Amino acid sequence: MSHAVALIQRMPDAFDPKAAPGLDATVQYRISQPVYARIANNQCTVHNGEAESPDVTLDISDDDLIALLAGQLNGTTAFMTGRLRIQGDLMLVQKLLGLFDKSAFRD
Repeated sequence: MSHAVALIQRMPDAFDPKAAPGLDATVQYRISQPVYARIANNQCTVHNGEAESPDVTLDISDDDLIALLAGQLNGTTAFMTGRLRIQGDLMLVQKLLGLFDKSAFRD
């Protein structure tokens, strides 16, 4: 398992349900090993593989995802410079980082 996947696996523990009332979304991460997060019923779950119909897909390198999750890479900068490619709900992407405790993604 890559380090990026291991960090995504931490999402359920870092998730703040109070920050996402009523949110129902699937986020696909296209990294070295595809993984997706499902947020529903005030919970976050992580699954290996490709989601059937994600609300948003993030195409990003493992290293850039690690930096993004740790708060060391600005998402807007990554997007504007082509390091992060997004398909789907841009508003959902803006909400995502606020749903998780960033300290959980720092080693």
